[in-house]
Amino acid sequence: MSFSRRTLLKVSAASAVLGGIGAPYVARAQSAEFSYKFANNLPESHPFVARAREMAAAIKTETNGRFDLQVFPNSQLGSDTDMLSQVRSGGVEFFTLSGLILATLVPAASINGIGFAFPDYPTVWKAMDGELGAYVRGEINKAGLEVMDKIWDNGFRQTTSSTKPINGPDDLKGFKIRVPVSPLWTSMFKAFDASPASINFSEVYSALQTKIVEGQENPLALISAAKLYEVQKYCSLTNHMWDGFWFLMNRRAWAALPDDIKTIVAKNVNAAAVKEREDTEKLNATVKQELTGKGLVFNQPEVGPFRDKLRTAGFYAEWKGKYGEKAWDLLEKSVGKLS
Repeated sequence: MSFSRRTLLKVSAASAVLGGIGAPYVARAQSAEFSYKFANNLPESHPFVARAREMAAAIKTETNGRFDLQVFPNSQLGSDTDMLSQVRSGGVEFFTLSGLILATLVPAASINGIGFAFPDYPTVWKAMDGELGAYVRGEINKAGLEVMDKIWDNGFRQTTSSTKPINGPDDLKGFKIRVPVSPLWTSMFKAFDASPASINFSEVYSALQTKIVEGQENPLALISAAKLYEVQKYCSLTNHMWDGFWFLMNRRAWAALPDDIKTIVAKNVNAAAVKEREDTEKLNATVKQELTGKGLVFNQPEVGPFRDKLRTAGFYAEWKGKYGEKAWDLLEKSVGKLS
């Protein structure tokens, strides 16, 4: 069957008119029943964001377009403190936050950052997917927020320096090190007789460049992204703290979802967290090679002497008192005796 050009033009014109009239109805039929914002502080290049976007697409498909999750990485919607406030008020529905920062609202949330507690990833997941993680999630619920079962990975933190490698606790004596603005970090480095300075991350590079501090500590991926290898010479694989991101939800927003959508969202978010853990572990391994190529000199100190020093300095006893017997017992059940 063939159409003349004139017939085609008539059909096209009619379609355009009808399309114009029908367009609002078409758009309305396609718009999501629930459109939620998910904020996080990680750069677009981090595997976390790739997994978040993949997860959002899967949720949209599996809910037949009823649930649309918009991902806002790189602190686009504000600082961590701003976004925590927004997820509590409902300005943002979903938000991922480090347990160490969440501790300003939920004190128990920083327990995963206790110095030299976790020797490796299997021990981390045993604790955080087990009883310790369940306890922390219960504390988050008490603070008025909902939280997903699986914590996402930010990685183990390593120590860099412009002056010397850190081979044991004695090398930290008098060492001028930048730490995040958090009592847990300050307390730990003071226990090593170091000189910790609380400096916001945005100022770390210049503080190292101008020798206000000799060193800092962060996961390898961040050391690379912030180009700290330009102002540091040594990287000691201390693995002194492990940190992760809890997936937080506004309670009213979560309660508003029908059960079938809740099931699909939770399944995909928790699956994405497990994939992101694998990605981050692999990334840190490849980043080490990359940083070696940039001139950073690596060493792997023994962990035992660091733990012993924290024990004798009273660090573990102090934080056991702050977290309480129940939380501390669950931590030691996974990692062994600390205090």
